[in-house]
Amino acid sequence: MPPDTLSPDARAARSRAYLQIHFCVLLWGATAILGKMISLAALPLVWWRLLIVVAALLLFPVVWRGLRAMSWRLMGAYAGIGVIVALHWLTFYGSIKLSNASVGATCIALGTVFVAMIEPWVARTRFSKRDLVLGIVVLPGVALVVGGVPAGMRVGIAVGAVSAFLVAIFGSLNKRMVEHGDPLTVTALELGAGLVALTFLAPLMPLLPVVGEAFAGDVFRPPQGRDLALLLVLSLACTLLPFALSLAALRHMSAFAQQLAVNLEPVYAIVLAILLLGEQRELTPAFYAGVAIILAAVFVHPLLGRPRPLSQPEVLCAAESKGVAD
Repeated sequence: MPPDTLSPDARAARSRAYLQIHFCVLLWGATAILGKMISLAALPLVWWRLLIVVAALLLFPVVWRGLRAMSWRLMGAYAGIGVIVALHWLTFYGSIKLSNASVGATCIALGTVFVAMIEPWVARTRFSKRDLVLGIVVLPGVALVVGGVPAGMRVGIAVGAVSAFLVAIFGSLNKRMVEHGDPLTVTALELGAGLVALTFLAPLMPLLPVVGEAFAGDVFRPPQGRDLALLLVLSLACTLLPFALSLAALRHMSAFAQQLAVNLEPVYAIVLAILLLGEQRELTPAFYAGVAIILAAVFVHPLLGRPRPLSQPEVLCAAESKGVAD
């Protein structure tokens, strides 16, 4: 409906939706900051976040009804995707521990590029030449990002790229299975399966070469004090709250506005990292030039084609890179 034909109530709902979605994106951007502020290694951080979110979701009767109505085969498929989700979160926070929040947020912005390359194979959609161009355009930006960080942070960039690759696989697989289950039920099932997977992986984390210290930790030791408080904020205020708000807001927004809003997530994360953590002192102008190239490509991408509405609500809760949900 054209803007001039909208009723006053519809215009008010749309304005409220824009404010809600940008508040959600701000909260999503804060996940990288909280990941840096929490002193736990990546594995216990993600394990406890999964536990808190899943426990909260299981309080909703709709989740139990959805699980009872779902076939074992479908549950197994979602559980398999949930393992990828857990590995995505694990590598995302591992990247932050090995570098900083700005680097982790920048790497996750590459998820859009990986989706462009992977989705035609996984979701069985047509390959787009504009997606290939997107991949080529971001290469100079990646080179500048790598050259603009201290040498000790480059392992974090590699781990962050793996995280973006995993979220692209996760988003593409979910696209094939969209509408097969209630979003809350699917999210609880995927994250619950991820929690189980990380429990079994925990003994192997100390064996990882180079990055083991950033990942390994005792998952069964309850976090205390500041870490516990920040974990609750990360799990409830930055995961479940924006999930609920965004589901309502996206019903009143155009597909282009949706994509534009969620693509702002790394921007908010980097700005928060500068304001709260002073990370600009660790990085060079070349890093920020590279970030500008990557983000410009991500923002221009929807301009070159017909934007699609976000059709996978569960991605908004389970993935740090929300842009893969388009």
